Amino acid sequence: MALELLKAQISLLLEEMVNQPEDEHEIQEQLREKLREMRAMGLPLPADLVALEKQLDDDLDVEES
Repeated sequence: MALELLKAQISLLLEEMVNQPEDEHEIQEQLREKLREMRAMGLPLPADLVALEKQLDDDLDVEES
């Protein structure tokens, strides 16, 4: 059940990223938190979300440079 709930929450966050780009950084942090929760529970992370997390981190590094 926990996995399905986390997947649903992540799906909503991804929709928010598209629909509310002005809140992008806050939504990205919430997404990272959900992925940390999944890791902490030992749940498998979908490869596409791991790739998205890396891309978000890379984008953040570029913005800070």
